[in-house]
Amino acid sequence: MRKATKIRTYPTTEQAAFLNRQFGAVRFCYNTGLRIMSHRYQRHGQSLSAKHDIKKLLPVAKKSRKYGWLKEADSMALQQSCINLDQAFQRFFDPKQKAGYPRFKSKRGKQSSYHCVGIQAGENWIRVPKLGPIKAKVHRKVEGKLKSITLTRTVTGKHYASLLFETEQVAPEPLKDVDAAGVVGLDMGLSHLAIDSTGHKTSNPRFLTQAAANLRRKQKALSRCQKGSANRAKARLLVVKAHERLANARNDFQHKLSRQIVDDNQAVIVETLKVRNMMKNTRLAKHIGDASWYALAAKLDYKAMEKGKRLVRIDPWFASSKTCHVCHHKMDAMPLNVRSWECPACQTHHDRDINAALNIKHQGMIHLKAEGLSVSAHGGSRKSGMSPVAA
Repeated sequence: MRKATKIRTYPTTEQAAFLNRQFGAVRFCYNTGLRIMSHRYQRHGQSLSAKHDIKKLLPVAKKSRKYGWLKEADSMALQQSCINLDQAFQRFFDPKQKAGYPRFKSKRGKQSSYHCVGIQAGENWIRVPKLGPIKAKVHRKVEGKLKSITLTRTVTGKHYASLLFETEQVAPEPLKDVDAAGVVGLDMGLSHLAIDSTGHKTSNPRFLTQAAANLRRKQKALSRCQKGSANRAKARLLVVKAHERLANARNDFQHKLSRQIVDDNQAVIVETLKVRNMMKNTRLAKHIGDASWYALAAKLDYKAMEKGKRLVRIDPWFASSKTCHVCHHKMDAMPLNVRSWECPACQTHHDRDINAALNIKHQGMIHLKAEGLSVSAHGGSRKSGMSPVAA
């Protein structure tokens, strides 16, 4: 099993200057490769491969007088930038991912470099090629073989390192016997971020709404500054820091919530939301982006996989809200302003969100049985984190 941990690093002034030059070299290789590929296709109609054609140009550029400064950076980091460009084009041509055309990287955005050769990590330091030990705060020790280190610098100037280890721990096999009581269905919403099939509702923190006044004040101060001035750079940094605190708060909340859901259940059923289409709603787009449903589902996915548990994504066109979970009667329409309704067939009064969560759970159990799992109404493993003992 491979595990990664992200730590904070504290490079010295000389080390930070070297990292800035290395980030610039990586960004230069990516942008130059993108420009060459775009120009070659527009002028001559020929397609180049960033992984092969552009990558072969790196040794030639290092020997030239104009681009000889590329020799200062780690060669593996420069080669990885070409691989990243190739993957960006693959996502663009893949009709399932619907990714846009690769864009040029800005020097004002987040910077990163990948290293996999000549790397080391200690109790309070890390080492990458062509640079001495960098002071780091290793808050979580992971046993295993160090495979790679990815250095990053945020827009606010903070340095981080992502350490990837290959451990001897074997990935747990997914559960084959699931208790129905250990299956939970989750319905995502705006008033409440997550509503489970037991009737528990998790309120939406609305981090963007809470920080709206602070962001508005700092953004107005930035807009008043003259472009290119030192005061504008200071005001821009204040805006970036406010957005960083907002993102960190949302990320921390989702990590804690996803950990609790995975630990308390054996299988988690979620609905597949078409967030791209939902963001076209001009009245709710800001709130939908603030809820960040996709990020929450992604955290649930890898946490469940790590514990050997199941995460099932049901069909996005499944009518979970307007179907009665008792008699399965389906309403013709269910506007968003209807938060509770009564089934005309069985006269059962439903809370819209809880009813949707129950339908999602039932649909997920059907998927689990179709995959060959044994879903028992009684018995099985009820305790979180434990799989049933084989006879």
